[in-house]
Parts: sequence; C-alpha cells; structure tokens
Amino acid sequence: MNKLYYKIATAISTASLLAGSIVPGVYGSTTITITGNGSDSYNKADVEVDQTTYVSQINEANVQNTVYADASTGGNRANDNTGGDVSIETGDATSNVTIENSLNTNVAEVNPCCPGDTTLKITGNGSDSYNKIDVDINQEEETGTLIEQGNLANVNNWVDAYAGTGKNKANDNTGGDVSIETGDADIDVEISNALNANSATIGGSGSNDIDIEISGNGSDSKNKVYFDLDILTWLTQGNEANVQNTVYADAKTGKNKANDNTGGDVSIETGDADVNVDVSNLANFNSADLDACECVTDVDIKISGNGTDSKNKVDLDLEKILGVLQGNEFNCKNGVDACAEVYADAQTGKNKANDNTGDVDDPGIQTGDASVDVTVDNTANANVLGNADLPDFDFPDLEGLNVNGLILLLLAIFS
Repeated sequence: MNKLYYKIATAISTASLLAGSIVPGVYGSTTITITGNGSDSYNKADVEVDQTTYVSQINEANVQNTVYADASTGGNRANDNTGGDVSIETGDATSNVTIENSLNTNVAEVNPCCPGDTTLKITGNGSDSYNKIDVDINQEEETGTLIEQGNLANVNNWVDAYAGTGKNKANDNTGGDVSIETGDADIDVEISNALNANSATIGGSGSNDIDIEISGNGSDSKNKVYFDLDILTWLTQGNEANVQNTVYADAKTGKNKANDNTGGDVSIETGDADVNVDVSNLANFNSADLDACECVTDVDIKISGNGTDSKNKVDLDLEKILGVLQGNEFNCKNGVDACAEVYADAQTGKNKANDNTGDVDDPGIQTGDASVDVTVDNTANANVLGNADLPDFDFPDLEGLNVNGLILLLLAIFS
C-alpha cells in the first residue's frame, strides 16, 4: 500500500498578512473661528490637509508538485514445481495521492471612511477688518487612497501513480492444483487548486456636517471662506493563474499466466482494478463591497447680520471620485484547451491459462471489474461588486492569527 499526501497552504506575503491593524491618519472634527477682532484687523486661517494612503497587497506563488507513487504486490512466480498444490495469492495494492494547493489571499477592510465634522465661523469682527478662512482637504492623484491587490500563481502538478497486483506466473508445474488469486489494485488521485482571491470592504458609516457661518461683522469688512474637499479612492484587484495538471494513473490486476501445467485444476481469479481521478481548479475571485461607505454630508451655510458695505463670500467645492478595476486571467495548461491532462488505465484482463493438462476440471479464468472515474472541475474568474459573497473558496484558515476579519487593513479616511 502506498499513500501520499502533499499539501501546500500559503497565505503568502508579509504585505498581505498582518496580525493587527493599520490605521492611517484621520481628518477628525475641525473648528475654526475668527471672532471678536478689532477694526482694521487682518485675520486669516489657512488649513491644508494632504492625506495619502497607499496599500499594496501582492502575492506570487510558484508551485511544482511531482509525485511518483508505485504500489505493487504482483510480479510473483511459482514455476517448475512437482507435486502438491501451487498457489499465488496477492494482497491489495493501493495508491492514494492527494495534492492541495491553497495560494494567495488578500483581504482588506477600510474603516472608517467618513471625514469628521467641520465648523468654520467668522463672527463679531470690527469694521474694515479683513477675515479669511481657507481649508483645503486634498485626496486626489498623489494624495488619495490607493489600494492595490494582486496575485500571481503558477502551479504545475505532475502525478504518476501505479498500482499492480498482476503479472504473476505459475507455469510448468506438475501435480496438484494451480491457482493464482490477486487482490485489488486501487488508485485514488485528488488534486485541488484554490488560487487567487481578493476581498476589499470599504466600510464605516456616519455623517459629515459642514457648518459655515459669516455673521455680525462690522461695516466695510471683507469676509471669505474657502472650503475645498477633494476625495479620490481607487481600488484595483487583479489575478493571474497558470495551472497545469498532468495525471498518469495505471491500475492492473491482469497479465497473469498459468501455462503448461499438468494435473489438477488450473484457475486464475483477479481482483478489481479501479482508478479514480478528481481534479478541481478554483481560481481568480474578486469581491468589492463599497456600499457600506455612503457618508451623508450635511452642509449648513449662514451669512447674516453683517454691516453696511461688507463683502461676504463662501466658496464651497466638494468632489468625490470612487473607482474600481477588477480583472482576471486564467490559463489552464499554459493556454492549451485541456485544463487537466489525465491518462487513466484500469485492466484486469490479458490473463493466460494455456497448454494445461488435467482430467478434473477445465482451466478457468475469472476477472474482477475494471473501472475508471475521472472528474475535472473548473471554476474561474469571478468579479463581485456590491454586498455579495465570494463563491465557496477553500483558503487557509487564518483565524488563529487573531486578526479581525482575517487580515484587517484600515486603509482610508474618505470614500
């Protein structure tokens, strides 16, 4: 009996496997007040926030599994014996090969994504004063939230499995019965490839209140508020999987010979020859849930009670850009049509009982069953946008790392 179990479970690079959380700087609640300043005063508040959050989760896995499995109880000989019974009885020959490849997983959770409350006030300043508030929250181009998740998996599984109980010989015996009885020859080959998955959740809910007030300022005063909020969130998810599965499975109980025997009964009875091959390829899944980041923005602007000939201005610019790019490429057997190249052969035949001499019973040959079962399952390339789950995908169990949501990366402040 020959049993082989080969498993590779990779969660793969330190860029994507962090036992903890990363919290980028958050633009929290902000209050700016210019108030109670005298006549002819010049008052200005400039606030500029450039927020950059860049997270890159990149995995590359190159796996080659080569398995030679040989189980044999056959190849026995009982020849040229004189007197008495001659028998050959073999046990079972079983070859079990299991290969599991679980490769490349990225999980990112963005939380929170809503900015804090903003209160800007220019109140109660004297005549002829000049008062200005300039707030610029910039998250575009180089200063946005950029998330990149990518996986590359190259897998080559090569299995050569043989199980044999046959090729037994009982020839040229004289006297007595001659029998050959073989056990079963069984081969089970299972290859399971689970490759490349990205999951990103942009979460965090809440409201962002913007209150701007210009009131009670003296005559001939100049009062300005500039508030500019530019938000860019860009998510890229990409996978490439190159898979080649080659299986040679050969189970034989036949090719037994009982020839040229004299006297007694001659019989050959073989067991069953069974081959089961199961190849499963799961590759390339992207899931992005952006619905949880619908920040509600309430804007309250008030200009009232300012003096004669005062000049009051509020310039409000709010812009939000959210982009998602999901892409997959799945090449099975390096672009050739066949995702799994399987050669399966089960034989119980080619037995010989020739030229035997005896006066009791006729020579007999009785074979077992020969069966081959081959299953190839391919599931590849799925993109999910919205509140939906990935298809069933058997990845390594990372719960023991005590990470919140497998791998928790707090990525962005706005989205």
